[in-house]
Amino acid sequence: MKTRNILTVVAAAAFAVFAQGAYAQQSRAEVKEETKAANKAGQIPGGEAAGMKAERAEKAKASTTTKAERKTETRAANKSGQIEGGETAGMKAAKADAMKKSSVDRAERKAKTRAANKSGQLAPAGENPTPKQ
Repeated sequence: MKTRNILTVVAAAAFAVFAQGAYAQQSRAEVKEETKAANKAGQIPGGEAAGMKAERAEKAKASTTTKAERKTETRAANKSGQIEGGETAGMKAAKADAMKKSSVDRAERKAKTRAANKSGQLAPAGENPTPKQ
């Protein structure tokens, strides 16, 4: 039994010595040389294109329109109503209509409010808005 354990330990030690020799680490200079060669060969992606797929990276690099052209296209789309913007973007039509400017001017609105207050239709400040019957 002891012989078996001894043989196992010797075999493990021999394997460790062999593995250390076969998988020896490279020096810092060797690693730097390999990295430099891989970078020159284009095997290491860099910059903003790192991690992108090849077609997305190529598309990101090659733009055929200028900034002025993009701005004019955006203005035209905005005027034609293709771009929703502001506070009404994504709202339903009824809510968007409610957000539009009122057709009643300020003086008319104030006169209507005064009349409603005199007739008792408005609740006092801080009170329940539904009047008691």
